[in-house]
Amino acid sequence: MSDRIIAACDGAAKGNPGPAGWGWVIADAEGRPERWEAGPLGRATNNVGELTALQRLLEAVAPGTRVEVRMDSQYAMKAVTQWLPGWKRNGWKTSSGQPVANRELVERIDLLLAERDVTFRYVPAHREDGDHLNAIADQAAGDAALTQQAAGTALGDRDLPDPAPVRSGPSRQKTGAAKRKTVGSASSGGGPRPIKAKFPGTCPCGKPYAAGELISKNGKRWGHPECGADVPAAP
Repeated sequence: MSDRIIAACDGAAKGNPGPAGWGWVIADAEGRPERWEAGPLGRATNNVGELTALQRLLEAVAPGTRVEVRMDSQYAMKAVTQWLPGWKRNGWKTSSGQPVANRELVERIDLLLAERDVTFRYVPAHREDGDHLNAIADQAAGDAALTQQAAGTALGDRDLPDPAPVRSGPSRQKTGAAKRKTVGSASSGGGPRPIKAKFPGTCPCGKPYAAGELISKNGKRWGHPECGADVPAAP
């Protein structure tokens, strides 16, 4: 058995740029999710979310750690592996002479990589046969983007983000899931906890809710806690 930790990270932006978030998950020696974390980024791009997720994941593992990082972002992986050496040689300019985007994040990741034994593995997103850890990180980032709330095991959250099932077809949108799984077990009891909405939105019942109003996960969407998951969406 390899002594390399298996982890995954992902970022999300609802609008690109738009409300954004990041998430990561680390598995135990048997490949079961052990701890996770997610956080909000306010308004940002998807690329900022992807790079921030990688930065936060690397910060969560100690220097000297051997880790395999699974990602579905070609941009983030290539930025810190293939393109980085050339950017340094060119004074942090691209091949076209433009300033490198998200330079501060890339420089921070470069320092973190120097202190850790990291290998990268690209995993396609939103596939029925895709990587489960990456799907969890994707859901965590998407939830953080929507709620603009930090979450994770370090904050006492035992419930893992449970990715929505992948529908048949070439792709699906990044959406929330109604249920969650408990870290280290198959399921957990109780419904979703209400939180304060960071942005206004529309409940599945068809009525709007305001920023600051209490909302909870109703099916695959957020809405009034009293509406529950059985209210059909308004036409």
